[in-house]
Amino acid sequence: MDLLDDDPETDPPAGSNAHEFTVSELSGAVKRSIEDQFGRVRVRAEVGRVSRPGSGHLYFDLKDDRACLAAVTWKGQAARLIQAPEEGMEVIATGRLTTFPGQSKYQMIVDQIEPAGAGALMAMLEKRKKALAAEGLFDADRKRALPFLPRVIGVVTSPSGAVIRDILHRLRDRFPTRVVIWPVAVQGQACAAQVAAAIQGFNALPQGGAIPRPDLIIVARGGGSLEDLWGFNEEIVVRAAAASTIPLISAVGHETDTTLIDFASDRRAPTPTAAAEMAVPVRADLAARLAESGARMARCNAQAVQRPRQRLRDLARAMGRPAALTEGPRQRLDLHGTRLEPALRQLVRSRRQQLASRPMPAATLRQFTAAKRHGLERLESRLDVAGRRRTERPRDRLVQIQERLDASLKRVTASTRRAITQQAARLTELHQRLDAALRRGQKQRRQTLARLDRMRQSLGPEETLARGFVIVRGPEDSVITSADAAVQAARLELQFAGDRRVAVQPETAPARPKRRKPPAPEQKTLI
Repeated sequence: MDLLDDDPETDPPAGSNAHEFTVSELSGAVKRSIEDQFGRVRVRAEVGRVSRPGSGHLYFDLKDDRACLAAVTWKGQAARLIQAPEEGMEVIATGRLTTFPGQSKYQMIVDQIEPAGAGALMAMLEKRKKALAAEGLFDADRKRALPFLPRVIGVVTSPSGAVIRDILHRLRDRFPTRVVIWPVAVQGQACAAQVAAAIQGFNALPQGGAIPRPDLIIVARGGGSLEDLWGFNEEIVVRAAAASTIPLISAVGHETDTTLIDFASDRRAPTPTAAAEMAVPVRADLAARLAESGARMARCNAQAVQRPRQRLRDLARAMGRPAALTEGPRQRLDLHGTRLEPALRQLVRSRRQQLASRPMPAATLRQFTAAKRHGLERLESRLDVAGRRRTERPRDRLVQIQERLDASLKRVTASTRRAITQQAARLTELHQRLDAALRRGQKQRRQTLARLDRMRQSLGPEETLARGFVIVRGPEDSVITSADAAVQAARLELQFAGDRRVAVQPETAPARPKRRKPPAPEQKTLI
């Protein structure tokens, strides 16, 4: 029985008792007819769309310029294929024809694939690629660097697809930026002309116009077959991308898809989401880098100040501390100061004893005082000269260091020069304070010497006599120091201030009556 016989002469009349087929019966009959007629076939064709679902089966299309045949390779057979089918390949597929009743279509079960050469579309694509590359449109030298942080990004894509949503979402997560969308068709006959016009239109926008001119262009489309992406292989699109004065990112298809616009663009992104990541940095990372750069700048500034400061400290150590210049003399002065008072007391006692045993003439005492005063004046003059020398030597050293610092200041930066100027002012201030301290110390030492001289004069015999005291002298000009010695002396001589002496006769002191003790009070007994 021929199921495809539609001769009206053999058709049963209406209302006849002819057999009625179910859909399953009719589909099964068609399947048996095709499998019986084409049990084993070899087909030479170009591989179209290829699909690899998670089940492990392999679905693809075999096509030529006029027809398309669906093909499937089951999981076990797909693992044993010598050559896996790839889109655009021209192959010789061996298998059997069958039908798929679920979709009322016929298909080929392929169990062997042999490469037969490049497909017609791939051959044409390769020829166009070589011609455009020969013109220099794909040269790496003409590619421009992408702006680091574009203020406006122009996106050429379909406004209703998932691509634009992915790009906007990624930009919002990384660094919110103003986006201008130029809607175009991303497949079909109008795709190439609209994409080229969009690229040229973005480049024609004036700076500061009503529509902002983008700093970066992204041409984006989702994945698809070679035929779906063919509009981005057209020569008009490639030339528009190469002529763009605005940096351009090509994000057409998925990572395995390659179109000619990828070679002409300044940067190729494997996916539209990756194009958004290339376009802008992560704001959090940028803030962290800015914070790190600020910290490094602060450290560099601190080091730029610290190094000259350390250099000044090293020079100051070589020059010597101002306190070190006076530590030794100060210690010696303290040592002699502690010894001075006991020594003066001992000297006064010894001189007093000498005067008591052998009085010194007033002329000799005045000569001794004049000699000591002259010695003190000489020591004072020498102290002034030594103080000036000790001041001049550090000053000369400071002048030399200042000259060296002035020479080195010419080779440092302005900020370092300001820091060194401040340190120089600090050194000048310390130098002035050192001079003031030295002068103050000299003045204090001079006052101490004057005070000691006054103490010496006040403790001398002349000053004591001038305050109303007298020296009682006995025989042979001896000094009488007690009343008993004065009573026993036959003759006394009183010495007044100015070495004036008066002789007196001692008198015997009358005996003092003894005091009677008062009577003790009577003690009464209490009854």
